[in-house]
Amino acid sequence: MSLVVYVVYWSCLLLLIYAFAGYPLAIRCWSWLRPRRICKLQITPTVTVVMVIHDGADLVRAKLENLLELDYPADKIDIVVACDGCRDDTAVLCRTFSGLRIRVMEFAARRGKAACLNDAAAEAAGELLLMTDVRQQLDPQALRELAANLADPTVGAVSGELRLRDANSGSALGIDAYWRYETLLRQAESRSGSTVGVTGAIYAMRRSLFQPLPPGTVLGDVLMAMAIAASGWRVVFEPQALTWIRSAQQPAEERRRLIRMLAGNYQVVQLAPWLLQPWRNPLWWRFVSHELLRLLAPWLLLLLALCSAALVTHYRLCAWSLFALLTGLALLPLARRMPSGVARWLLVRLAVAFGYLNLFSAQALIAFARNRRLHLW
Repeated sequence: MSLVVYVVYWSCLLLLIYAFAGYPLAIRCWSWLRPRRICKLQITPTVTVVMVIHDGADLVRAKLENLLELDYPADKIDIVVACDGCRDDTAVLCRTFSGLRIRVMEFAARRGKAACLNDAAAEAAGELLLMTDVRQQLDPQALRELAANLADPTVGAVSGELRLRDANSGSALGIDAYWRYETLLRQAESRSGSTVGVTGAIYAMRRSLFQPLPPGTVLGDVLMAMAIAASGWRVVFEPQALTWIRSAQQPAEERRRLIRMLAGNYQVVQLAPWLLQPWRNPLWWRFVSHELLRLLAPWLLLLLALCSAALVTHYRLCAWSLFALLTGLALLPLARRMPSGVARWLLVRLAVAFGYLNLFSAQALIAFARNRRLHLW
């Protein structure tokens, strides 16, 4: 029995190491050894900005002013705003805004982002679609940087980079550090071929490649990117196309949103089972390594802890593993009470971020099992 437990222990440990270190290292080496160049050119095709909003009256004016500040020919930009069951003045504010060509679509009942996105994209006239959200602020050069990548005839979609503002607390700094790690991984995937997703807050694509999303889709950005890649196009990452969002200072502030987004990963597999078929999904290895193993991580950690406890008196490595896991678990409730100097240590920041993300990932599976209808905001 102890041999079986030992095999399970090593299986969990190696899978975790591969998911968070082995795969990133492998894809980074691939990007160095066999880089795929992107033929960027400064082009200015017509662009339709697509934005779905639910009750965004307090944010929409700042967002529209931000779009006015884009360094891009104004006569080549139009905007389609889909108001998904808004109970505030979002639609009124959009219609009274001057300086932009805006078409407002109002839906009295909440339908979910995917359904509204489908209708908004159908109204688009631009050669490119720029997908963005109301909460984030785009860098003035962002659209030019995205369009330059789409001058390459092999590129179907390009994602920008989301950065956090005001990351002051230890928890926020941890999420920021973890997001930078994720950004490096996306850069390596892009340089070696394609990424397995795009940042929903800022990505552009050829309008001709848009495929209607199944109603209720949460991670439309992931499903859209994978469908484009499956059609033979590249999905790339542009680190110079920036968008900014205020960082939540405590994990609890983002808990509901993060659990919903993580649950969306299970939904993507349910909606598109072909993603699990290597003969249909050209990014199968990347998808499994980058997305699916991350979903397994909390359960692998739990198994690792149980195996370590069972073997703690037999193997020193198991004792150290159990100590590390219990220490990481203890950091979560202590994070808020830590002295600011300690909370800013890189190792502590990463441990806290890693712990919370896996805690939310475990809760996401439970949430998805309880309610498959994740489409509401």
